[in-house]
Amino acid sequence: MSRSPHRPRRTLEPRNRWWLLSLPLLLFLALPLAALILRSSPRQVWLNVQQPAVYQAIVVSLRTSVAATGVTVLLGTPAAYLMARRSFRGKRALDTLLDLPTVLPPAVSGVALLMAFGRRGIAGGALEAAGVDIAFTQVAVVLAQTFVASPFYLRSAILGFAAVEPELAQSAALDGAGEWAVFRHVILPLSRSALLSGAMMTWARALGEFGATIIFAGNFPGRTQTMPLAIYLGFELELDVALTLSVILLALSFLVLIGVRGLLGREGE
Repeated sequence: MSRSPHRPRRTLEPRNRWWLLSLPLLLFLALPLAALILRSSPRQVWLNVQQPAVYQAIVVSLRTSVAATGVTVLLGTPAAYLMARRSFRGKRALDTLLDLPTVLPPAVSGVALLMAFGRRGIAGGALEAAGVDIAFTQVAVVLAQTFVASPFYLRSAILGFAAVEPELAQSAALDGAGEWAVFRHVILPLSRSALLSGAMMTWARALGEFGATIIFAGNFPGRTQTMPLAIYLGFELELDVALTLSVILLALSFLVLIGVRGLLGREGE
């Protein structure tokens, strides 16, 4: 009696196996985003955008997030340059401080800002004496967004500045260029992609800020109500409005990520 030849077991190719293992998480991430898009028709989005409350929330969000990004770039660039190009005592502690808002719960950030700049805050008395009221104003929205979103720019800028070869700066200095000229004509152009991508990520994070804003600035339509706050209110009162603003934020976030990846990809070529 002859034996049938041994047939090896069919196994999945390694590439297919990893696809199967990755599929649950990929579906988990994609399904909510797809559901959000499918539940919102372009016509409904357009009609909702024309509502005064929705339009005001979009305007407040764009105005404050751009302001927060500008403040971050203006004040964060010197700090990032210091961290990237200088060695000093306490640098590790300062580096931890710069990253802390990314892991701090947003609600805690809002309470901290209120305790610092509110009427009963540490700086509140001095501000009130000077006739400055920050809490529950649009300035508070900008401060909340800056506090939460600035680490995205700082980290990207630090990496960009640190990646510039010291020899290039030294060569420019030997040719007679001062420190400001070296920064402006050598380091800044070579770090441009990192700075732009960091600014874009900061803007996107500021645009989506919720927790710190609602505690420190409140939720006043036309004044401090940003798109995330309007989504929160619309979810309780009018779901279509919440869906419209969610789709807008999703589209803007997608465009920012595409832009950042394009900048980083161009830098790597």
